[in-house]
Amino acid sequence: MTFSALKLSPQVIKALPSQLESPTPIQQLAIPAALSGQDVLALAQTGSGKTYAFGLPLLTSLDATREQVQAVVIVPTRELASQVSASLRLIGDKIGVRIATLCGGVDQSAQLLELEKSPQVLVATPGRLLDFLNQEVVLLDGVSQLVFDEADRLLDMGFWPDIKRLLTFMPSKYQSLCFSATMPQPLEKVLAEVLDKPLRVEASAVNSVVEEVEERLYLVNKGSKAQALIAQIKQSSWQQVLVFISARDNADALAKKLTKAGISVAALHGDKDQSVREQTLADFKNNTIQVLIATDLLARGIHVDALPVVINFDLPASAPVYVHRVGRTARAGQSGLAISLVCHGESEALAAIRSLTNRALPLQELAGFPVTDKPTTGERKRAPRDKQANRRSAKKRSIKQFQKRS
Repeated sequence: MTFSALKLSPQVIKALPSQLESPTPIQQLAIPAALSGQDVLALAQTGSGKTYAFGLPLLTSLDATREQVQAVVIVPTRELASQVSASLRLIGDKIGVRIATLCGGVDQSAQLLELEKSPQVLVATPGRLLDFLNQEVVLLDGVSQLVFDEADRLLDMGFWPDIKRLLTFMPSKYQSLCFSATMPQPLEKVLAEVLDKPLRVEASAVNSVVEEVEERLYLVNKGSKAQALIAQIKQSSWQQVLVFISARDNADALAKKLTKAGISVAALHGDKDQSVREQTLADFKNNTIQVLIATDLLARGIHVDALPVVINFDLPASAPVYVHRVGRTARAGQSGLAISLVCHGESEALAAIRSLTNRALPLQELAGFPVTDKPTTGERKRAPRDKQANRRSAKKRSIKQFQKRS
């Protein structure tokens, strides 16, 4: 199938990047659904081309002569906002469609200048878009399409209050498009509040990992993970390694250990200044640094060309996040490797991932790192504390009161 067969506008087809020769499965399914005008729920694996699956019909439907916002794309992170904007601008610039990026961590004045150019498309994170709506700097009266990219993340409790407030600024009639690689069952009910009788298209099994990803899970001692990671990096010839870790503080500490081992590394997380985050990601994509240690800030949507390997330093507490993490490799039909370093204490997280993905994911031994830790039994390791004794101690005011009376 060709893009011409999908009833996209001739201007959009002519503006397509030369490397886009034929539509991916999700594009073949979602583009006609989006052009129908109905609400759409589109589910596809990571790296399958979802940005253009909603972006191409969106750009086809716009009127470039109208100087008002006609479409809004909501994304969960600043990095994804920048990436989606860049992808849409490759076509928008050629057909006269202006695209503005609104996200936190950036001086509002620069974004206000973008808004003064009367963009037809906004790509935004929820918080910053709400800021501008409350200031009445942005009006959504002319919006005909609202896209939720990484919809499962946007509809969970963390973002849901902001999303509900955003919906109050929307006109009475518009088309909603929800795109995601994962969709936990509990969120299906929330979808009913943003979608009206949607067309549901699935290019793959929900919550699945692409076949091109080779998954290896190693059982290691919790205290041996850093050395195991260093050994894996030094023993292999990977030019780029993306390491996921759950806690921000741990990301910086781990980066110091890798630096001490002579490895070119940087850490990226939400506590970093936005300009630092952008430069760090650019350095990683340009191979200026070999290893990037990141929190789940980068688990969703971020594309790195031909990224060979992703390593989970720890398993995420949320099973869908695992699918998004490993989806940073093996994108656009390429092969990739996903390694997870697992300790006994992560057995529940592993069980949840196996259940969600319906994959066996057997644990292997890692040469040179024998496991001496024992599985947790769930029993108390310490005897129950004497609460009355603690209260008596808390009431004492000086060292003399702690001394035994004669």
